Amino acid sequence: MRPKPLFLSDENMSLAVDLYELTMAAAYFENGVNYRSTFDLFVRKLPKNRGYLIAAGLEQAIHYLLNVRFTDEQIDFLRKHPAFKTVSDDFFDYLREFRFTGDVRAIPEGELVFPEEPILSVTAPIIEAQIAETYLLSVINYQTMIATKASRVVLAARGRGVVDFGSRRAHGPQAGVLAARASYIGGCVATSNVLAGYELGIPIVGTVAHSWNMTFDDEFEAFKSYWKVFPHNTVLLIDTYDTLEGAKKAARIGPDLKGVRIDSGDLLGMSFKVREILDSLGMKHVKIVASGDLNEYKIDELLKNGAPIDMFGVGTEMVTSRDEPTLSAVYKLVEQEREGRVIPKMKLSDEKVTYPGKKQVYRRKGADGMYREDVICCIDERLDGEPLLVEVIRGGELVYRIPPIDQVREKAMESLKMLPDEYKRLIDPAEYPVRKSERLEALRRRTEEEILRAEVVGGR
Repeated sequence: MRPKPLFLSDENMSLAVDLYELTMAAAYFENGVNYRSTFDLFVRKLPKNRGYLIAAGLEQAIHYLLNVRFTDEQIDFLRKHPAFKTVSDDFFDYLREFRFTGDVRAIPEGELVFPEEPILSVTAPIIEAQIAETYLLSVINYQTMIATKASRVVLAARGRGVVDFGSRRAHGPQAGVLAARASYIGGCVATSNVLAGYELGIPIVGTVAHSWNMTFDDEFEAFKSYWKVFPHNTVLLIDTYDTLEGAKKAARIGPDLKGVRIDSGDLLGMSFKVREILDSLGMKHVKIVASGDLNEYKIDELLKNGAPIDMFGVGTEMVTSRDEPTLSAVYKLVEQEREGRVIPKMKLSDEKVTYPGKKQVYRRKGADGMYREDVICCIDERLDGEPLLVEVIRGGELVYRIPPIDQVREKAMESLKMLPDEYKRLIDPAEYPVRKSERLEALRRRTEEEILRAEVVGGR
């Protein structure tokens, strides 16, 4: 038996789904229930020390919805599963012809989002909308979390470049590529992930590993040998043995040297000493790159203390969002259409109450042009401000121009500039004002009363 790479592809993404989505789909089908339904994907509350989120993952969500299919082999696999032994052949015939035929509205990638605002809204026959839940949550959850984390690292770097070094520490090769994408949206200038460069056009950079220096008996010989191959873009790793001696040896390369990297130890103290060595040897143009378990808090502290570091390589902490590694976005039914009637839907569970109905979000600015507040309202309301949710898919067809990733990144950077500083603090940021319109609040109260009344009647 040959080993399998288990890398997600167009051919197998239909099964990248929790089983209960498919058992519910079968149960809907067998009961003749396939009402046109609307689901909102949103975050209930922000993770600790987060004052905002950057929406990311929409492009991959769109790709999924436009291309999800079930092959004969996959259908045979499902048919043999014990959970489906009482399900009719008609359901599997339905899966064989499955296509997404619904509508999608979304907040564009790179835009800031806040709790309870629909990042994505799906309206489709409920079987289609239900099957899509797991995949949509996965791509939106992860990339939004990493784009937000990366933006915090970039803000902490105060204009110095940040490079994604996290592929080897991401939760798998697929996550490494998505993390590179999300990190770039969040403001990183480049990634070390070559596949992300090939597939997405993100700038790719790299230096050397300690193994290169260790391969040679003499450290300077290692430096010189690498420079001979890459004379115009040489960044040398100088902390394999003695960082200060490494700096002196690196300076011997001469004016072609672009930079040195310090990957361990006392980055603050060493950066001052290395800078002094380089400057004293006429190498003021050489940049210092720092890496090694960095995050926004460590970078902020380094720069508060004046560390002469020009660029940061950040890996593990960023691509896993190590301090807050979950976002916990949810996907909730908010409306159904039955026999010409629109029926609002909401959840009443303690601490998990949802707002019913299709929605729009308006973002309002102050006189200074800075973001002031967001208002979540009913879809047909017209309020002051900029409406954020745009039409993406209509009737299963793409109606949205997917922007290039550089444009998404630029959007994120511009949006952050318009967010007041108190909401961007690394620790204990202020809570950005998000409120519901009077009509949406009234719809919530009316829907709750109707649900409770129906429960009383049904319980008799």
